[in-house]
Amino acid sequence: MGQDLAKRLFDIAASAVGLVVLSPVMLAVAVAILLETGRPVLFTQIRVGRHEEPFRIHKFRSMRPAAGARITAGGDPRITRVGAFIRRTKLDELPQLWDVLRGRMSLVGPRPEVPDMFAHYPAQARSRIAAVRPGITDLATLEFRNEEEILAGAADPERAYLDDVLPKKIALYLDYLDRRSFLLDLSIILRTVAGLFR
Repeated sequence: MGQDLAKRLFDIAASAVGLVVLSPVMLAVAVAILLETGRPVLFTQIRVGRHEEPFRIHKFRSMRPAAGARITAGGDPRITRVGAFIRRTKLDELPQLWDVLRGRMSLVGPRPEVPDMFAHYPAQARSRIAAVRPGITDLATLEFRNEEEILAGAADPERAYLDDVLPKKIALYLDYLDRRSFLLDLSIILRTVAGLFR
């Protein structure tokens, strides 16, 4: 319980500071999206949260609103010019700091899936992963930073995601849960930030 409380207090403090410090960057991204493709600036989607409760995740919109595959591969024509930049730099994820502040997410934890993809998780993995708040970043985020490029070479990106990528992500989620600690979280955050400048 003590570890969970400390993690939550850190999430609150860090997300609040992040929202204030990064507000000029977020404003610039919002203006760029508005100038290129208009409203809405934010993309929201239902994801599976803690205790398998659905919640609405927030991102900067990086794609045109059009029908298409649920899995986004590199070169998807729906991705805008601004969208390509903010996806590559992960700036599209910044609004999730608000989800962290609200208690729906954590800075570090297994990434939240859409319900129909979460249904493909093995039952035992589902229960363990859903026992914690989903995160903005984690070990799988670091490992699959170039996931869109990986899927771009697949004939069926959604099948490739389910068969090849998702099982590896689940293994990394469980590895994180086995080893989670404040130091591991701090290491993941620092590695995530360092990755933004590559």
